[in-house]
Amino acid sequence: MTERCPVCSHEIQPGDAVCPTCGFRLLGATQAFKPLVIDAEGGAPAPGPKVTATLNVVRGPQVGITFTLPEEAITIGRSPQCDIFLNDMTVSRMHATIEPEAGCFIIRDANSFNGVWVNNESVEARTLRPGDFIQIGTFCLQYEEN
Repeated sequence: MTERCPVCSHEIQPGDAVCPTCGFRLLGATQAFKPLVIDAEGGAPAPGPKVTATLNVVRGPQVGITFTLPEEAITIGRSPQCDIFLNDMTVSRMHATIEPEAGCFIIRDANSFNGVWVNNESVEARTLRPGDFIQIGTFCLQYEEN
């Protein structure tokens, strides 16, 4: 089984001290887990979120990485605790949130220093549409629906 960075999911080598893609410091104690799958006879459905949308990094330090948007609100920022970790000083620690609402995704600025830009327009909140370009610091991400 291939080791993956817990932040960006990039493949890492067993001896790596940091992720070569996002720079996350690997402590060696990180362990992966897989959720239990409970069959229909167990009375609970098997876990597994539906993949509905992605953010693809098209410009910036992590070009080529794709983030899958889950069915719950996520955070974007420079803090490693954010769901989408963008490691650059032009990104605020807690820069933005994306949350599903009424069958679509809405991005909201979290009072960031450099703001959130969608298709070259500064926004406080915006419903995302396929093909939208989101600028967060030096990162440009393209929103796509699957």
